[in-house]
Amino acid sequence: MKGKKDGVGIRAGQALWARDYRVAAAVLLGITCGVIWASLHPHGFFTSSKTASQTNFQGRGSQGQPSDGHVLLLEAKVSVLQSELVKLKTENKNLLLIKQQMQVAEQERDAARKQLLELGPPRKAGPWGTAKSLRTNQAVLPDESVNPDLAKLLQDVAINKELIVGISNNNVRSMLQVWFESIQRVGVTNYLVVALDDEIAQFCKDHKVPVYRRDATISKAQANTGDNHAISGLKFHLLREFLVLGYSVLLSDVDILYFQNPFSYLQRDCDVESMTDGYDNATAYGYDDVSDDQSMGWARYAHTMRIWVFNSGLFYIRPTVPSIELLDRVTDRLSKEKAWDQAVFNEELFYPSHPGYEGLHASRRVLDYLLFLNSKMVFKILRKQGNFAQYKPVTIHVNYHPDKYDRMVALIDYFVNGKTDALDRFPDGSEWPSNASR
Repeated sequence: MKGKKDGVGIRAGQALWARDYRVAAAVLLGITCGVIWASLHPHGFFTSSKTASQTNFQGRGSQGQPSDGHVLLLEAKVSVLQSELVKLKTENKNLLLIKQQMQVAEQERDAARKQLLELGPPRKAGPWGTAKSLRTNQAVLPDESVNPDLAKLLQDVAINKELIVGISNNNVRSMLQVWFESIQRVGVTNYLVVALDDEIAQFCKDHKVPVYRRDATISKAQANTGDNHAISGLKFHLLREFLVLGYSVLLSDVDILYFQNPFSYLQRDCDVESMTDGYDNATAYGYDDVSDDQSMGWARYAHTMRIWVFNSGLFYIRPTVPSIELLDRVTDRLSKEKAWDQAVFNEELFYPSHPGYEGLHASRRVLDYLLFLNSKMVFKILRKQGNFAQYKPVTIHVNYHPDKYDRMVALIDYFVNGKTDALDRFPDGSEWPSNASR
């Protein structure tokens, strides 16, 4: 009996162990499945609307990091905005061009109306104050046969039949680069460099600057006047072809900086519009200068009319017969005389007809001296005013100072790069104090 009972006990123990094993295995399997499910679904079977909105719209997972989908969405939005910005810039540029074209068209319309009145049948003068004479001479008929290559180039470069022209050789390469970079910075594309040597022509091509290679011979009379003056003497001869081809030219020396589009500030109502060497209303636009000769007693005072000269480094010239005659006159004199081109330019513009001389009948305008600045105006007067940093000129011509390149770089630092002390080290004039640092 005892053996039988022991056998029954053993079987009962084995059955109990097997049951406990199955329970333990089931519990372990449940825990394992729970861990796996929790790792795959950290928010459980149901996600609250708040959690979902945070995941979808804030783009952040359980660790607070942006999701890949949100990053891709942001990148797409940035790409769209960049495309819109490029589109808006293009449209704005086109609108500015259209505005400029409309301005030129209005000026040409007014000029044509005045020309029609003047060239028509004789008419009565009309009431007092209504008589207006013609100032805008008729443009010449273009003749492309004089230079077909230049004509083809100008068709691609010019806008509204006008452009900026600079003349340069390799001796002024550094200034030339500052010059054309300032033009590019204000968005002007209708400009051209007339290169007088192969080095400067290649330099322009390397910088994607429109260039026209032209050989030019300096006359014997100008051979010893200095490199800058010799080039200045050449420009009147070179400009003639542009005018004969029917293009208006803003002739620019390369010691000039551009801070606004100059074509927006031209009137186009005269044969020549030029910047002035003057520094106030009287010197720039003319004044009554009284000469005193005490030996004449009662008639000791004689009144004279004076104006500071037009600067031949920056002037706008239209393709008219008087303009072309002006260039011919100046070129002829400079080929025979050892004279300063700016002096000859002004003499031919202003000398009246008198015995033995027939004056030039060309209309002329002085550009606003507060917009088209000379360097005397900048360094002696304007930079000492408190609001000069907010001033925005159209151009600055470093004509009164020999350290041209250094002052050009400083002016760029001042107006473009915001360095308000960039001009402080320069003297008003050309003489540096002995203890000054350049």
